[in-house]
Amino acid sequence: MTRNVGSIDRGLRIAAGLALLGLGAFGPLGWWGLVGLVPLVTGLMSSCPAYSLLGVNTCSAAR
Repeated sequence: MTRNVGSIDRGLRIAAGLALLGLGAFGPLGWWGLVGLVPLVTGLMSSCPAYSLLGVNTCSAAR
């Protein structure tokens, strides 16, 4: 897969994913916290399928 997620975007995705998973595990979200897997995985892989479909690229190395 082509990298299309930049470093700032990547960090925000990982932080948001971990926060959602934490809220799901220890807070009020319950099973909805598993939604945090999406930003976490896309941040760790530096690739977002939705960005590919929309033609968005925040990664400066791939430009």
